[in-house]
Amino acid sequence: MELAYFSGYFRLKQHETGGAGVILRFERVRPRDSRPFQPNQWREVTPQFLDRAIHALKRWNFDLVTMDEACRRAVTLPKANRFASLTFDGGCKDVVTDAYPVLSKHRVPFIVYLPTAFPDGIGEAWWLALEAMIAREERIVLVIDRKERRFATGSAQDKHATFEFLANWLRTLPPQDLSFAIHDLCTRYSVDMAALSREDSMNWDDLARLAADPLVTIGSATVNYAALSNLKAADAQREMTMGKAVAETALRRAVTHFAYPFGDRQSWRREHVVMGQEAGFASAVSTIPGVVQPKGFTNLHALPRIAWDGRQRSLRMMRVMLSGIMFPAVRPTRDNWV
Repeated sequence: MELAYFSGYFRLKQHETGGAGVILRFERVRPRDSRPFQPNQWREVTPQFLDRAIHALKRWNFDLVTMDEACRRAVTLPKANRFASLTFDGGCKDVVTDAYPVLSKHRVPFIVYLPTAFPDGIGEAWWLALEAMIAREERIVLVIDRKERRFATGSAQDKHATFEFLANWLRTLPPQDLSFAIHDLCTRYSVDMAALSREDSMNWDDLARLAADPLVTIGSATVNYAALSNLKAADAQREMTMGKAVAETALRRAVTHFAYPFGDRQSWRREHVVMGQEAGFASAVSTIPGVVQPKGFTNLHALPRIAWDGRQRSLRMMRVMLSGIMFPAVRPTRDNWV
């Protein structure tokens, strides 16, 4: 990417690869932490980086738009300027405490995709619980596929390897099995997952404050933020429709945009695209990387997003990624929804 930037290659190709614009995905926005073990750091950017990124987007002549406008531009002829739409997943507390002051200062529209169990205080941020126990323990023992497994977690390298393995394993489990496994671990290693989840999440008062701003859109990300591909069809449909209904009731406004929990190719399928349409969502975003094409070439219910890894601080690299030269075109076909 350094070569693409300094050679100017990305500028030459952008008119072919850049599409109508991009949807940027963020999750947590908070000051940098110096702890050696931070397996979820890739989910984070600092308020300072967010501020720099917004300045850069304006300097690069992106139109910063709402998700409604992004959807409109996805089905019309391309504009002179490409668009960028800012999205935030998970409903984390620092969106209102650390991100909102930056976004409000710039008067930038953005959308928060909300799993409604979390502001209700019953969501389970299992990834935070897993991080907390591995950070503290020298060894983790649990049963996987009826066999006892032992993981050494004494060094930072061992901790990262254990977290990656267990997080990937937990992601494959149906919600009931995942909940049982993480509760068993939390009990065994004295981790208060409920407290961690509540501390990390916005409550309904926080969300009402955001919703009062006309530049803020609240979207849905189901109730419990479970990977839809791990659910039976009826359960997946219930998660989507109930998440929408709860948010609309609590905030007294229509919720018309959706984010697939986790959002990668393993976490949702074509049937969930249809469910989103049937539930009345105008759009659904994934975490599959790519740009949004104009003239209806990108499925509004399978929109790609560019996620920025919080361990990187280079705006040059972001500029190259936003040009689209790193990604194949994301277009729906008869056999492949993205």
